[in-house]
Amino acid sequence: MRSKRTETTAPVSIEIPGVPSGDALGPTGRPMPEFPVPPPLDRHGPARVIAMCNQKGGVGKTTSTINLGAALAEYGRKVLLVDFDPQGALSVGLGINPHELDVTVYNLLMDRSVRAGDVVRKTGVHNLDLLPANIDLSAAEVQLVGEVAREMVLARALRDVVEAYDVVLIDCQPSLGLLTVNALTAAHGVVIPLECEFFALRGVALLIETIEKVQDRLNPRLEIDGILATMYDSRTLHSREVVARVVEAFGDRVFHTVIGRTVKFPDASVAAEPITSYASNHAGAGAYRQLARELIARGDAA
Repeated sequence: MRSKRTETTAPVSIEIPGVPSGDALGPTGRPMPEFPVPPPLDRHGPARVIAMCNQKGGVGKTTSTINLGAALAEYGRKVLLVDFDPQGALSVGLGINPHELDVTVYNLLMDRSVRAGDVVRKTGVHNLDLLPANIDLSAAEVQLVGEVAREMVLARALRDVVEAYDVVLIDCQPSLGLLTVNALTAAHGVVIPLECEFFALRGVALLIETIEKVQDRLNPRLEIDGILATMYDSRTLHSREVVARVVEAFGDRVFHTVIGRTVKFPDASVAAEPITSYASNHAGAGAYRQLARELIARGDAA
């Protein structure tokens, strides 16, 4: 992506509890870079579209979508979150009752008269908007089967709004079905949240195979922005071994930032807030801010 920054800044060392920096080895076993606090933007858009994707459930996709989005918004990025899971967990996690919605991302996909602006909802976080979903979205998987260019429907639906945002984060459902393929076709990049547990490793190869097929057949611009280790517990050998195995297999594709396991994440979900506002000084909030800075430093959310 071309840079939209107005100036350059020297790296700023920010101490994050439990996260080493500088020359110290981080949780991934590599020296932890100092990611600079990003300067303000002189304009917004067009957005980089990022799919938060893993076919395994319970790996932190929705938690990461909400909190990464909120952290990017803190750094002055205009962010749109897309709830692309019929369970509607992303919408619930931002205080929206899916059963009370008149229009959702389902209507945006299935009705050409519905525009993205008709569905976008403001959240309680400045610079953070939401395209909500509910159980209606489960019908789209079946109804889209007979559509021409069925894999391109989400990309078409987002066309109206990408110019107004800097980052669009799509919270995918835990499967490799047609909805997920739509998200990958619409995206520039993929972030793969990966639980620090050995069984979680087994499906990553299948997911990357799917991503490569989408690259080859539908979306040649698609890139893997990074693999994000979640639910990390530095006290356990198991977590450390899983991270080491992931780094061994995927190298620089693995983010330096890891997300620790903490009860504050479900607490924040119950409160329908990102952890960056619910517990702003907690290490979990610091980790997502660091992830936002790392993503920006990589040029994947500039």
